[in-house]
Amino acid sequence: MARWDGSAVDRYEAWFESTQGSFALVQERRLLERLASPWPRRGNTLLDIGSGPGIFMKLFWEMGFDITGLDDSPDMLGAARRRLGPHASYHLGKAEHLPFSDDEFDYASLLTVLEFCEDPLTALREAKRVAKYGVIIGFLNRYSLYRRARCTSCWPWKGNEGAFIEARWYSCLEMRRLISEALGNKPIKCGSVLPGPVWTWRATPPWNWLNGLVYPLGLGAYGAIRVDFAGQRPLTPLYSFAKSTA
Repeated sequence: MARWDGSAVDRYEAWFESTQGSFALVQERRLLERLASPWPRRGNTLLDIGSGPGIFMKLFWEMGFDITGLDDSPDMLGAARRRLGPHASYHLGKAEHLPFSDDEFDYASLLTVLEFCEDPLTALREAKRVAKYGVIIGFLNRYSLYRRARCTSCWPWKGNEGAFIEARWYSCLEMRRLISEALGNKPIKCGSVLPGPVWTWRATPPWNWLNGLVYPLGLGAYGAIRVDFAGQRPLTPLYSFAKSTA
């Protein structure tokens, strides 16, 4: 598999700072926020498996989770530590062999991680083992317009084509089958973003209208699925505050 060294970190972060990359990040955040919104957050822990340079760790931390990141690249973890500092915990390890106890976390995420796992089925089972209440899986859609374009110059793999070639792109049906096999028949919610080709990923009309919505799974380049386990209702509580009488 491709090595995610310091130069790969630089390319990854440069992509998300580019015009198209920053637009894509906003849409991916929109999708993940929508899927994670029913989960209780304050005081709840989330493990971001394959956390990379911490871009989505920061999103989950801003949402209110107590966040832990795990990656098998020391350079990626170093970038994540620079991004979040003391606001998160950081661990070196592989998705297929998580160095955590059963049910150690409330939730877990695997965002564009299974594409690069040697054993994605085991990675999903490990996520279920350590997360009590649910998992979010983000993945690249094999049948998207972006995938058809094979635009290696417009993703973090620019200059690292080996990673692009080695990535396993999933169809939505394949991903749902994989999740069902690994996690069982659990309640799910899903969606996708970025249906247009990569050159339309921009914040100007009409492309921002096309790419600024959350679509059903399978229509966009980036899809995500939330899987809820038994034991907790995926419902954010609404608290009422009573004032004391004068």
